[in-house]
Order: sequence, then C-alpha cells, then structure tokens
Amino acid sequence: MSHLILSEFDIIFAGGGTTACVVAGRLAAYDPSLRILILEAGQHTLNKPIHVQPYQYPFNQEPASTTVTFNIGNPSPRLNGRAPIVPCGRCVGGGSCVNFMVYTRAPASDFDDWGANGWESEALIPLMKKLETYEVQPGRRTHGYDGPIKVSSGGCKLDISDEFIHVGTTYHKRQYADDTDDLETCNTYSPWGKYIDGTTGKRSDAAHYYIYNQAHNPNLHVWDGKRVKRVIFEDKRAVGVEFTSDPVSSPDADQSSSTVRALKLVVVSAGAFGSPGILERSGIGAEAVLKRCGIEQLVNLPGVGENYRDHNLVFAPYLAADGVVTTDALLRDESVIQGENVLVTIPALYNYLNALESLAQWNSSGKSLIAQNGLDSKIKWRPDDEELKAMGSAFLPRWKEFFQDRPDKAVAIFTAFAGSVPPFSSILPPPRNYIAAGYYTLYPVSVGSVHINVTENGKEGIDFTTGFLDDPSDIVPLDFAYKKTREIFRRMPSYRGEVTAGHPDFPEGSAAACREVSGPVDLNGPDIIYTAEDDEAINQFHRDTMQTIRHSLGTCAMKSEAYQGVVDARLNVYGVSNLKVADMSISPLNVGTNTYSTALLIGERAAMIIAEDLGINCT
Repeated sequence: MSHLILSEFDIIFAGGGTTACVVAGRLAAYDPSLRILILEAGQHTLNKPIHVQPYQYPFNQEPASTTVTFNIGNPSPRLNGRAPIVPCGRCVGGGSCVNFMVYTRAPASDFDDWGANGWESEALIPLMKKLETYEVQPGRRTHGYDGPIKVSSGGCKLDISDEFIHVGTTYHKRQYADDTDDLETCNTYSPWGKYIDGTTGKRSDAAHYYIYNQAHNPNLHVWDGKRVKRVIFEDKRAVGVEFTSDPVSSPDADQSSSTVRALKLVVVSAGAFGSPGILERSGIGAEAVLKRCGIEQLVNLPGVGENYRDHNLVFAPYLAADGVVTTDALLRDESVIQGENVLVTIPALYNYLNALESLAQWNSSGKSLIAQNGLDSKIKWRPDDEELKAMGSAFLPRWKEFFQDRPDKAVAIFTAFAGSVPPFSSILPPPRNYIAAGYYTLYPVSVGSVHINVTENGKEGIDFTTGFLDDPSDIVPLDFAYKKTREIFRRMPSYRGEVTAGHPDFPEGSAAACREVSGPVDLNGPDIIYTAEDDEAINQFHRDTMQTIRHSLGTCAMKSEAYQGVVDARLNVYGVSNLKVADMSISPLNVGTNTYSTALLIGERAAMIIAEDLGINCT
C-alpha cells in the first residue's frame, strides 16, 4: 500500500473515507487481480492511538486537528447570526476513524422510502448482517455474526447508563428493550452498542477492517495526502483523475498536479462535502455555480451540491456526584505513560483503576475506560399524546404528515453522556466529574446546500448553507427535549445540579434557574414550571448552541434527474459513463440513525453493484 508510482489502474476511488474503504476492500477480496487505487487527502490511520483507542475520539475534534476538515457554513439568522461549523473525516477511513462509535441503525422503512430499485430494505438487510459481527447478544434475527465490523458493549459499563434507564422507565413511563437497533423497535430505553471490538477493545473502523487487513494484496493501493481535483473525461467517459498533494497533510510536498488513468471505473467517494466539489470542478453541476467559478460545463446537473441534510444536536452539561466514574479523568491529560507499542495519555482514574492498571488491562484484555465512549444508553424518542400537546401547534403538521402513522420513526434520540463535552469541557475546572444530556433530532425538515466558490483572493472556497432550523418546526423538539432530559437528569442519583454556562440564560428569579444542589429531586416530585420568558430563553439557547452531529448527507442524491438527482440506482452519474458516486452524499432522504451504519451499508451495496457491472462473483 505504499506510493508505488503507476500510471493506470482498473478502478480509482476519489476519496478514502468509510464507504470507499468498504467498496475497495470488498472488490479487492472478490478479485485480487483488480488494480485498485484509493486517493485520500488525509493521512493514514494504521494503528495510531488517536484512531484505535476509543476514548481518544474527542481529540479528533479539537480546533488544531488535521484528521477532520472543519467546514464553515454561511451565517444564519436562524442561528442568531452564527456561522455553523461542520466537521467531516479527513483521513484514511474517514468518519469511521474519528466518530463517536455509537451503534445505531435506521428503521428499515427509511430505505424503502428512498424508492430506488435494489435499495429496498428486503434487499439491504442481508448486507446489514454481512458487514457486522454483533457481539452484544446472540441469535438476533436482523443482526450479523460473521462480518468484519465488530459491535460490542465496550470495555466497561458506566453506572450513569443504569440511572438514565431507570428514570426513563419509571418517571418517563417508557418501556425497556435490550435491542432498539433491530430495524423497527422505537420509543423504549435501551443499552447502546458500540463500534468497538469486544476482544481487543479497539475502534472497529472501515480502514482497519476492510483495507489494512489486506496489506498482502499488491494490487490494492492507498495514496494518502493526495487531494483529487477533478475527474478526467474523454467524450463524457471518465478515464482518470487529476490530483495534487494535499497542503494540510503534505505541506512541504510539490503542489503541482498529476494524473492517473482508470481503465474500468472512477468512483467519487469523498463524502457529502467532497463529492459534489469534485463533480463541480469536473464540469458537472448547475450552470450558475460553474460559471461563477470559471469552469466549463460538461453536464448540466443542477442537483449537485443540493439536498444537504444533517441532524441537529445539543448537549447540556450537569454536575456529577463525587466518586461517579466518567470519562473526564481520561481526557484531562494529567500524565503520559508509555504503553506497549503505543504512547498514550492517561490520568489518574478516580476510584476506578490507576493509570498503569487501566493501560495494562486494555492491552491484555481490551477492557477498561480506554475502550469507552461515555455513551451506554439511549432512547429513540417519540412524543406521547401529553408530550405532543405540550410541544404546541408548530410541530403538529410535521407530526401528522411524517411521524404519526410511522411508529418505527423516532423524532429524536436522548442519551446520557458520562463526562463533559465541548465547548464546555475546556472551561470546566478539574477534578470534578460531569455528566451531560445529549439530544438530537433525526428528521429535520430544513435542507441546505454545498458548492464550490471562488474567494476574493482567487482561491477555491466553499459556499455552504446548512439550513439548520430554517423550518420553524425543527426547533420545537429541541426545546421540548431540553425540558424532558433536564427532568430525567434531576432524578438521577448522580445529579448535583446544572453547569450554568451550558444552559439557557433564564431570567432572574425564574423557577428554572440553574444551580448546584446537594442531590436529586424525588422521582415523583413536580416538574419545573416554565414561563413564556423561560421558553424564550430555551429557544435562544438552542439557536446559540445547536450544532451538527456530523451526519452530513444528500448532496449527490440518488433519485430521478427530474427531481435534482445526481446518480441513478446503480450509482451512475447522470450524463456521463464510467463514473459512480458511493458515499453518504447519495442518500436522498435523511436516515434515523448515526450514519456510520448507513455508510457501511452503502459501501456493501456499491461493491455488489460494481462487481455485477464487471462480471465479478461477489457471493
């Protein structure tokens, strides 16, 4: 997988993220004689602690990180003038190497809603099973037990999850289920699986489990630090790509362009931000976008870069009781210990394990807090009649139109995080421990766009409109979720009050005012009564703090060209030949899940499609 200089390959992948690794890895295994090249702007991830040790995932999101790209959106009045920032993976393996590792799957009906031939849930469920080894429980009908991607409960269980589930099944009056990722169960509290290998305790990502495990194949090449500029065409047939050394990954390298030819196929797989940009730089897109960038149009495809979708996330931090085990200690950089074959930052672990024992335990058995992401429980929440009434009239049309008759579709996910979260984690004083309520909506109505642009200094930029909260109905579930999760947390035994800086600025004298307290309220105690001024404070809090959950999709949508589609059901780009797109950008609609599971699934389906096109046996 070194940078062996070849001038032509059978298949070239423009981008080396999650889906590219799945497709390339599968094709290489189906036919080892295929000469495959992956061009990735980011760097290799092989055995790097920041990628393989689960607890280190927040470090990938730090401002100085080079393992993600921070895409800056246009300021929005719906966000009180904020310019939202949406990170995406920038490394071999993409999001699978930097994400939160939470195992969530969309309801089967989401894929049926796509209306694309061959992408119905009945056809996709076998692929969902094929890609995973589900270590959480045996014998589940919709889960797989012999796939490359490992799913487990992580390296240890945190008590916060039991508290969250207990209050949820009593105070919140919801049922309990041990599996809400069976493609249909909804509105019940449950444990939360993780993309962590239960044996090794390492992150289970697409790079290590589809690509790096095929290092023996001399025909599978990964060139890191290479940014694809455009696809090269001959009579509208894709025959190769033009690329340069990436200035972030390879700042000292020659920035001149190089080309490499593809004899059979070019697959654009650079994600919801990168893929539309490559197409537009190749002359495929809307006339107005290409004209302002001085690019000659090859194909008029106005859907390129449109249909941007995401999920809307909020974290609210709380004070935790002394002695509660959280991830805070691991993330404070209190000492550095040299472990076996790795250099890892480990602090004292309060009342749990000392640093050396924690590292030794992880190295020997894959257990300890190192194999944790702090997220052990969740509910895929739907409002009951009482909650729906409390949410008011602004959400009711959306409920009736989309959710009411689809009981498998959740409005939002609520969770309890054992630790502090950015941006508050950087200002909270140690050694106190924290917990946080997380909630994010799964099917926002608002839609945005992503296009290339030329900046005032003549360099290429991005014209990115998130659309966050543009539709009035999108903020309503967030406002309600703040109140409901606060009531849940107030009843958890570990609760010791709110971190004021991470909550709404309630008026002086408000019953909702945030403060430190000595313990939780009674399980059957009264809820906080919010005034109209309090409600406005919550609304403004969300407009000021709501963030992406890094689930960008939809910008090269798989749907009819007449409805701003970019690819057909075989992933072929309209108007050209020998060019496909395979990543989350093809998803025509939002999916009710953390999108790693969907990116893997798209990869498996794309590998099957390409194998069929090339006459390769993929059974």
